[in-house]
Amino acid sequence: MKKVVSSLLVASLLGFSVNLFAQTGELKEPTPAVLELIKKHKLEQVNFDYVKKIIGNGSRGAVEAILVDARPELKYQKGTIPSSINIPDTNFEEFYSKYDFLSKDKNKEIIVYCGGFGCEKSPIVADLLKKKGHKNVKVYSAGEPEWGNKSYLEVGTVVIKSYLENNSALLVDARPNAKFMQETILGSISIPDTEFDKLVGRFPINKDEKIVTFCAGFDCEKSNIVAEKLYNLGYKNVSVYAGGLPEWKKAGLATTAGAKKVEEKPKEKKLEFSKNGVKLGADEGTVDGEWLKALIIDNKVPENIQIVNVLNKKEFDKGHIKGSINIEAEKLNAKELYEKLPKNKTIVFHCAAGSRSLEAWLKLKKDNIDISEIFYFDANVNCKEDNCKIDVNEPLG
Repeated sequence: MKKVVSSLLVASLLGFSVNLFAQTGELKEPTPAVLELIKKHKLEQVNFDYVKKIIGNGSRGAVEAILVDARPELKYQKGTIPSSINIPDTNFEEFYSKYDFLSKDKNKEIIVYCGGFGCEKSPIVADLLKKKGHKNVKVYSAGEPEWGNKSYLEVGTVVIKSYLENNSALLVDARPNAKFMQETILGSISIPDTEFDKLVGRFPINKDEKIVTFCAGFDCEKSNIVAEKLYNLGYKNVSVYAGGLPEWKKAGLATTAGAKKVEEKPKEKKLEFSKNGVKLGADEGTVDGEWLKALIIDNKVPENIQIVNVLNKKEFDKGHIKGSINIEAEKLNAKELYEKLPKNKTIVFHCAAGSRSLEAWLKLKKDNIDISEIFYFDANVNCKEDNCKIDVNEPLG
C-alpha cells in the first residue's frame, strides 16, 4: 500500500497522473506515440496549475507566455484556453506568418497544446517552432480537454453568432454600464465586473445554463474576471468571448447602436438524415454524435456505414472501434484519400479528439470531392483493443 501511495505522490509532484486507463477508460498521461514525440523533440511538459498561473487574468496583455492551440481552426473557435493563438500543425507556415510578434522575441516562453493526452499535434507544432528558432517551447499534454474540465474556455465570433441565432446562451457585457448603454451586442445584459457581487442575483438559478462574458477586446480583463467569478460560483458552462465588442463590430454584426445588421435570410430546413440513413449532426459535415455512439456501444452500426479511423497504424492497433478500418489520412492528398475509401458506403471519419477527422473531411471538401455521404465523428474516442470510451463533443448550436 505504501508503495502505491508513494508512486501516486511522485506522479502528482511531477504534475502528471498515473495512467488509470484500464480502470476508468480515460487517458491520464500521454500515449506512447505522443510520449515518443515529446522525448524525440526534447520537450518539457507542464501541467494545469503551471498554465493557470501563466495566463493570469486571461487577457492578452497579462499572459506571461504565448499559448498555442495546435488544433484545427474550427476547434480553436469552438473553445480554447484563454489568450491562445491558433497554429494548426497541418497549416503551420500559413498560421505562423499571421503572428508578427512571434519572430520578435524567440526567447519568450511558448506553451503548445491540443486535444489531450492522445493528440500528437502539440509536440509536432512545438518541434516546428523550435526549428524556427524559438528556444523556450513546452507542451501542455492534457490540453483543452483537461482545461475545459477545470476552468472556463475562450470562444470565437462564429460561436457567439451561433448562440444568438439559436438563443442558446446568455451574453454578459462586463464593461461599465455607461459603455453598455452607448453600444453593445444585441441581446446581452449588463453586469460590470465592478458590480458583480451586487448584481449576481441576475444570473440564472440553473447553473448548467450556458453563459458567455465579453468586454472591450483581447486586452480587456473584465470579461475574464466575471467568467472566473461565475466559474467559482459553480457555473461550469461559462466561457469568454475575448474579441468582445470590437471583433463583433469588425465582423459587421448587429449592435444596439445600429451597426450593420445581419442579413435576414430565410432559414433552410435542415435535413435530419442523409440519403443513406445517417443521422446528421448540428455542425456541417458531422454525424449526430450521440446517435452514432449508441450504435457503436450496442454493436449495431449498419453495414452501409464504414467508420474510418484516420490515425496512424500504431494507434489503430492499440485499440479501435469494432468494425472500423484504418486509413492514415494525414499522409494522403485528397485524391489519394478518396481512392482508398470503400465505395458504395457512407463514410464516417474518426480520430482521438475530432481534430484529425475534421481535417480529413475538410481535405476532401476543399478539393471539391462529393462529400454528400462522407462525414466526421466529432468526439473524443479512447480505445483499448475494441473497448472504447466515447465522449461526444458539443456542437456549436
